Amino acid sequence: MEQEFYQGLAQRVRAIAQKADPFTCRRLLDLAKRYEAKSNPASRSGATERPLPVPRTTPSPSIFSGPSEA
Repeated sequence: MEQEFYQGLAQRVRAIAQKADPFTCRRLLDLAKRYEAKSNPASRSGATERPLPVPRTTPSPSIFSGPSEA
């Protein structure tokens, strides 16, 4: 069902692109390609996903070992 949705969006965007100026046409066709990629489950490989961010580390205790200002 999701595949059909994105394929339909891609078709509609391409139809609009036929009537648009060259700059807008190029952008719309790029958008249609992205919709096509979403409609194709084979294109959803791990290569298209963003990697997880590197976990943050806590500062070493030596930073806090100086005299306190309390």
